[in-house]
Amino acid sequence: MTERQMASTERSLRIQADDNLKSMIVGTVMRKIKSRTWKKQRYFRLQEDCMTIWYKSKKAGNAHSTFSVGDVEAVREGHQSEVLLSIADEFPPDRCFTLVFRGRRGNLDLVAESTEEARSWINGIRKLIDNLENMGQREKLDQWICDWFKKADKNRDGQMNFKEIRDLLKMMNVDMNEHHALRLFTMADKSQSGTLQDDEFVLFYKMLTQREDVLRVFQEYSSDGQKLTLQDLKDFLLEEQLHEDGVQQYALNLIECYEPSDTAKMLQAMTFDGFLMYLSSSEGSIFNPTKVELSQDMTQPLSHYFISSSHNTYLLEDQIRGHSSVEGYIRALKRGCRCVEVDCWDGPNGEPIVYHGHTLTSKIFFKDVVTVLSNYAFKASQYPVILSIENHCSVEQQKVMAQHLTQILGDKLLKSTLDGKIPIALPSPEDLKGKILLKGKKIGGLEDSMNGVVDDSLTGEVSDEEETAEIDDDHHRTDSIRHRGKKSKQRLSKELSDCVVYCKSVHFSSFKHSRIHSKFYEISSFTESKARKQIREAGAEFVHHNAHQLSRVYPSGLRTDSSNFNPQDMWNAGCQIVALNFQTAGVEMDLNDGLFSQNGHCGYVLKPAFMRNIDERFDPENPQNGDGYNPLSLSIQVISGQQLPKVNIKEGSIVDPLVRVEIHGIQLDQAKQETRYIDNNGFNPVWYDMLQFTVHAPELALVRFVVEDYDKTSKNDFVGQFTLPFSCIQPGYRHIHLLSKDGTSIPPSSLFVHIRITKLT
Repeated sequence: MTERQMASTERSLRIQADDNLKSMIVGTVMRKIKSRTWKKQRYFRLQEDCMTIWYKSKKAGNAHSTFSVGDVEAVREGHQSEVLLSIADEFPPDRCFTLVFRGRRGNLDLVAESTEEARSWINGIRKLIDNLENMGQREKLDQWICDWFKKADKNRDGQMNFKEIRDLLKMMNVDMNEHHALRLFTMADKSQSGTLQDDEFVLFYKMLTQREDVLRVFQEYSSDGQKLTLQDLKDFLLEEQLHEDGVQQYALNLIECYEPSDTAKMLQAMTFDGFLMYLSSSEGSIFNPTKVELSQDMTQPLSHYFISSSHNTYLLEDQIRGHSSVEGYIRALKRGCRCVEVDCWDGPNGEPIVYHGHTLTSKIFFKDVVTVLSNYAFKASQYPVILSIENHCSVEQQKVMAQHLTQILGDKLLKSTLDGKIPIALPSPEDLKGKILLKGKKIGGLEDSMNGVVDDSLTGEVSDEEETAEIDDDHHRTDSIRHRGKKSKQRLSKELSDCVVYCKSVHFSSFKHSRIHSKFYEISSFTESKARKQIREAGAEFVHHNAHQLSRVYPSGLRTDSSNFNPQDMWNAGCQIVALNFQTAGVEMDLNDGLFSQNGHCGYVLKPAFMRNIDERFDPENPQNGDGYNPLSLSIQVISGQQLPKVNIKEGSIVDPLVRVEIHGIQLDQAKQETRYIDNNGFNPVWYDMLQFTVHAPELALVRFVVEDYDKTSKNDFVGQFTLPFSCIQPGYRHIHLLSKDGTSIPPSSLFVHIRITKLT
């Protein structure tokens, strides 16, 4: 019996022993809920592969749909979605659950016929998700091969003839010479039956995916061409991977962890299979594993960190007709976002509502947003969450807002300074762990409220954030937008004002005015155009201002499609709260995900020392004038690609891939270079192309790898990307595991590169 068959038998035996999975394989009728009025019965069943869920309508004849368990990110029990909350009076929570999909795909809300059935599905899917997450690189690849085999085995007879194999190659993004394909097919057909069965197909796949590029490296360091001795492996780690400390122990650990052969392990050696598994693992990844962990000093003032921040968090689509939903907050918080925004307006029956004012976006209750915040704020990170309030409410409804914040959040809401004394600087993320901070207008200063000076409940004025007022600054204004630009003259309730401690919103006049009058707990908001103007005219002053005070930058009101500006320009000036539309995929969100993928995905990244030190004058426009100027040279050899996803669903079309490397940083560092494109091969393209960059401010730079399908007549199609901070790159031979447009992984798609970083002499 082959290893592969043993593994699949073992898996099915494990499954047969699990009652939840057994009942899922039998299948269940459940209601799929889309709204209060759309509730339809569907038959759901887990396929034998334990990777796919199949469902069909009771009426719709043969029509059915499937989705992969790998696409499911989480299962939420009970009435946790707006849809299920809307039918809470009809179905009890113990029969309801929500499947949350990765990326931007909508959730699936389900109601089971009984509590037991709901439990079965909730526990079963969670078990399958756990299994998937704990799979090794090899198991993932086996699973991927197995999925393709099933897709191509059209007549379901468990074997594949040459025609099915040819069709499969097209599906897998490879356009192979027919003669060569037939030669491999014949070699793999050990039984000489004219078809490939399970283990023969694996053999065919292995011949197809021989990694000549990795073999070349392996043989360069192997003394006998068959294996890497401990000394060979140490040489490779020292010379290529630039590993420094404890290399002997590290090499032994790699053999123990990745070498599949027990004989080789006993000899303290590594075979080619083990070498390939190491290079495909997280340790062989371009992203330094030590930088993935929480590794930065978290005890500095809040103003010393970049903070992952969302704009119009309640929207799932655009700003004019988009759907407002608490789901927007759940998604952002689970992605490590630490600053969310709420647009509050007077609602019915004295209950404040959240939506994009004067537009057709749907509305949600403020109290529901606060409840979600209470439930999800600290699931992805323990560090503080800033709730940015754009307040358009009457004093009465502001009091209700304060009541909801206090009652629902309880101790999580920060309502006074940490030690009860008047502080002289912002506290640190470490000091504020588990706390939610309100950002908004405040009556008087922090000192006044602590000295009990403020007692008039209607002092102070609410202007609705600068957000609406400053839209008038954008030149191409339209009537509908001008209509929203009117300043509100409502008053601020003392109760809501008292909830604001370290983040008092103030209007920005000038850097000179700030130097003389500003308090460390005051925060100003800038539209993207106003921020750019300040960067152009006084970049070094902006960096200096941001060393001790928070700044928030948000997209122009003209971006009605919820598109994003480039956040890098704002980070270059040290702005901490750079608010993006998390619901909109694209290069801007790739950069945001890239920056915050370090430091344990906690949503806080320590700014470079030259941006935190008030005595230094870093100018993003002229970095060479600063003290810490240390430019570096980055050389990237793009060697090969593996199993790139198909982007064009047209029958028989194959990707013509090229790789573009982009440097995003200060103006001087903005650069991009690309490889040539490879004709008709998305399966295992090989380039060996060299790309070279000079990086003047490496501490601020992000590197984005993009794969595109070359098209000479129209715009290239996006295939995959990966973005990471320059400071997190591991040198040497590395794999880059590609992500989709949504930022979700697309295994086993990867690039293989060789990287060198050297000082510029």
